[in-house]
Amino acid sequence: MSIDLHAKFRAYRRAGVREYLIWRSLEREFDWFVLERDEYRPRTLDAQSCLSSPHFPGLVLALEPLLAMDAAKVLDVLQNGLQSEQHATFVAELARMVGERPTTS
Repeated sequence: MSIDLHAKFRAYRRAGVREYLIWRSLEREFDWFVLERDEYRPRTLDAQSCLSSPHFPGLVLALEPLLAMDAAKVLDVLQNGLQSEQHATFVAELARMVGERPTTS
């Protein structure tokens, strides 16, 4: 685990990786970090005890079911996020951006 929180952490920060998730299964811990002003900051749980991405709307993980390996509940919460209006807007924006790419011949 130390490589995930030290060497990889620094390498990902240098590379500008915007989000970094670490599942420490033996410790029953899950860390979600977001790069802000060249430093990783931990995400905090929302009112429903979920973690979500600020960069990928709709990406939501229910922490307790995840740590308990309750795949059905994790997928249910994730599916709800992926069906949200915010996620649909995000997907439409990505599609628009891809459609605007110049083509090479």
